[in-house]
Amino acid sequence: MALHNINDFNSLNEVIDFQKKYNINRAEIISKHKILIEQERGQLTIEIAALEESIKAYKNMVEKDLLSEIDNLNQKYLAVASKAPLNFIQRFICYLKKMNLAQKLRDKQMNFKSKVDDSIRKTFKSFPQKFNRYQFLISHFEEAVKESCLLPLKELDRKKFIIDEVKNSIYGALGEQKVVNVLEGLPDDYILINDFCLSFDRPIYNPQQNQYINSVQIDHILVSSSGLFLIETKNWSDNSVNSLSLRSPVEQICRSNFALFKLLVGAVNTNGIHFDKHHWGKRKIPIRNLIVLTGSKPKEEFQYVKILSVSQVPGYVRYFKPSFTNGETEKIASYLLSLNERR
Repeated sequence: MALHNINDFNSLNEVIDFQKKYNINRAEIISKHKILIEQERGQLTIEIAALEESIKAYKNMVEKDLLSEIDNLNQKYLAVASKAPLNFIQRFICYLKKMNLAQKLRDKQMNFKSKVDDSIRKTFKSFPQKFNRYQFLISHFEEAVKESCLLPLKELDRKKFIIDEVKNSIYGALGEQKVVNVLEGLPDDYILINDFCLSFDRPIYNPQQNQYINSVQIDHILVSSSGLFLIETKNWSDNSVNSLSLRSPVEQICRSNFALFKLLVGAVNTNGIHFDKHHWGKRKIPIRNLIVLTGSKPKEEFQYVKILSVSQVPGYVRYFKPSFTNGETEKIASYLLSLNERR
């Protein structure tokens, strides 16, 4: 199911399961990242200990080399200082050599620690990062966990936000599927048409509601030997059932009934649907309105419509006695299907 760029779901059941397990999944992500941070902290403990041993050994080596260089310079300085030049030029050259060696010795001695530290810093570049990270994990463990699981939690919350926005559509689709499953379990002489949509080139005037009907959309039409059943499926909560802002499904289905009635009367009169002649006259196709609620139901009863739960549907549609042959039922269904295919 591709839902607003969410491609992780293959069915409505998976969407419902995601909603039910949202809090569990969130807790599991946090728990998983706590373990990851603990593992990282443990690994850093091992790596830092190993680095400290390496740094200690390397520091000894660098100090030894620098001390060796200082000793070598000192030996050269003493050798130059012990000479007794005979003339002025030789004494001047000897003086310059001593000054140069003395300067080098002072530089080596004064910058001994900084040279050792600089050499270690260049050789073990990763140590400060690892050490700082380790200190952060020790002193700010919960914050580290929060940072670690930020992206997966953000993605989880994004999915939940999107699903919450369209949950009415999701649950409505789930409710429709429940109704379809029940209707498809009826005998073969019941013909089911799902998602019937039709637009009219010339709008149909409905005097009952004083409006023109340009199109109809019906969740399901069940064609049977006892007539047609128009079925609208709703998955509403108690709040939705009692809300004054939502459009009445009774008004909606009665509107569709009138449009379909006018359409079928015209088809019968013009032989678009051909029945065997009866000596009493033109035959009528009964159209009954059903609203199937998979959630909450109103306590009241309403004119021109029957409100049922999913489980009540098969018994209700079987209650009515047949008035058409199987062949005539198929003609009605074929006519409606041909109209539905034109959209």
